[in-house]
Amino acid sequence: MRSAQRSRQETLALRRQLVGSSCKLFFSNDPVKIVKAKGQYMYDENGRQYLDCINNVAHVGHCHPDIVKAAHEQNQLLNTNSRYLHDNLVDYAERLSKTLPEKLCIFYFLNSGAYHGHLTSLIDISPYKFRNLEGQKEWVHVAPVPDTYRGLYREDHEDSVTAYANEVKNIIEQAHNRGRKIAAFFVESLPSVGGQIIPPAGYFQKVAKHVRKAGGVFIADEIQVGFGRVGKHFWAFQLQGEDFTPDIVTMGKPIGNGHPIACVATTKEIAEAFASTGVEYFNTFGGNPVSCAIGLAVLDVIEKEHLQAHATEVGNFLMKLLKEQKIKHPIIGDVRGSGLFIGVDLIKDQAERTPATEEAEHLIKRLKEEYILLSTDGPGRNVLKFKPPMCFNMEDAKFVVDTIDKLLTDMEKECLNQQKTSTCST
Repeated sequence: MRSAQRSRQETLALRRQLVGSSCKLFFSNDPVKIVKAKGQYMYDENGRQYLDCINNVAHVGHCHPDIVKAAHEQNQLLNTNSRYLHDNLVDYAERLSKTLPEKLCIFYFLNSGAYHGHLTSLIDISPYKFRNLEGQKEWVHVAPVPDTYRGLYREDHEDSVTAYANEVKNIIEQAHNRGRKIAAFFVESLPSVGGQIIPPAGYFQKVAKHVRKAGGVFIADEIQVGFGRVGKHFWAFQLQGEDFTPDIVTMGKPIGNGHPIACVATTKEIAEAFASTGVEYFNTFGGNPVSCAIGLAVLDVIEKEHLQAHATEVGNFLMKLLKEQKIKHPIIGDVRGSGLFIGVDLIKDQAERTPATEEAEHLIKRLKEEYILLSTDGPGRNVLKFKPPMCFNMEDAKFVVDTIDKLLTDMEKECLNQQKTSTCST
């Protein structure tokens, strides 16, 4: 490593020279150079502290000493692939199995986990990717997001659960009419890119019934929201009710607190069907002793520091504060979430609920200037997304909301002044 640290501008110039331009930066017009982090805080090259409200990967906190210790100690002993017997692999699989419904008892380990479209097969099933490329393939079918705020069936619908599930049923019937079969239904347990959506309880059960009847499997993506983030439950799919179990669960990101590890959990029946093809599954780094030691340490910290209960307590407090702001600021159309997974939907008008995209972008920029890191998501890029490290506390929540209140008040005053100027001009 270099002994002398580069200036921010030098680092930025070299990145632009050496790293592909498709690798995007946060705040691209004025990126932050981060050199250190601890807990829920990140620090730039000048030692300035930023409150991290978006890094769900550093699940139990940046550079948690227990995670660092577990990695260091196992690195001193051994790191190799999973073709050798090692206790860490089976210990970790056993620990994970205790967090899941009994049916999900077979595990495959990987070294990365996110549907970000690095393979054409993943791009093909990722609408926010393929819509900017070659478009939707004929074998891919996109169901409406079960969004009861701005979706097809909203909060005033008499039975939005059945209505959204019937959309999936209709898609299946249309596919069958074209001579196609159904392989699987992929869904984020809480759609994040879709805008921090909380599907209505019972939706997964009804969809699973239609999908399984058609011969498909139900795949719940927990990569963004698993490991206690939703507070009430360890896995977000459990918000749907105790009577629902997916056929496959994918997990990643927070699983290793920043270390590249991921996992797929499934049933014995599906695992045996996969094995019967004769194809070996092997991932060079998946399930290695260091990754599994880190995974075990993450589970230990979640339990030891009661982070699931903490997510409920702090998340409820943050939701309460944000809903108070919704009454005060008309731009806040909806506040939704569970635990420390929260979305604030910014709108231009109450009637049409038009996404306030430019206003959201301006607010995020201003928050950064106040040393708060937050970002937006959703098709309209107008939903403020809160997914902080799980050690995010009450004081942090109050600080963020107080700052949002101040900035929105400033934006409203500025807008009013512009309206007055415009009226005077005419």
